Amino acid sequence: MKKRIKISLFQRFLMKFAPKEFLRQAARKEGLDSKKVDSAMNLFKDAKRIDIQPLPSRSGRGFIITIDSKLSLFFYQNKDAFYFDGIEMGKYKKGDVSVFDKLDL
Repeated sequence: MKKRIKISLFQRFLMKFAPKEFLRQAARKEGLDSKKVDSAMNLFKDAKRIDIQPLPSRSGRGFIITIDSKLSLFFYQNKDAFYFDGIEMGKYKKGDVSVFDKLDL
């Protein structure tokens, strides 16, 4: 049975009229520095295109997030989680946004 979460009227107000502030408060409540929420919003807010591409298995299991075909963020698997490994910049070819649809799980 799923746990029901109660949302106050103030939180509902924030969700509708100030979603960024709602996310900041939710992050703090979960013990996450709200600066991380701000950084993620700043990174993706003006993006016109976001591609996700798998890394070749010879490089280790991972994926690349490419923003606007110019900025790539690399993530590699370490046991049961992925870690951020670095950034590359340059013009990239179009990615396959349906890459995870092809995985056999």
